[in-house]
Amino acid sequence: MRSHSPAAVAASSEWRDGAGVRQPGGEVHAWRSGQNQTLCGVPLSRSRLRRFPHVPFDYRSTDQLTAADEVGWICPRCVAATSGRERRRRDRVFHRP
Repeated sequence: MRSHSPAAVAASSEWRDGAGVRQPGGEVHAWRSGQNQTLCGVPLSRSRLRRFPHVPFDYRSTDQLTAADEVGWICPRCVAATSGRERRRRDRVFHRP
């Protein structure tokens, strides 16, 4: 089984927190370092998404966004791609007497 690096964030805009560190804003997708597209298949260069390798993609389908959030939309396909369901082992077990 091939292990993947944890997903980081690619976003359509950015803002600076109180310490001056870039943070994602706008439309947010999951992205893995070394790839030129998001986990849902959006090409980074054509969509002009900015990479945030220092920000882990830590969103769940139950997350609620408010007007105060800088993030305006979280890609549901990227959330599904980073959920734990795909990481389960799928070994076949033969029970024989």
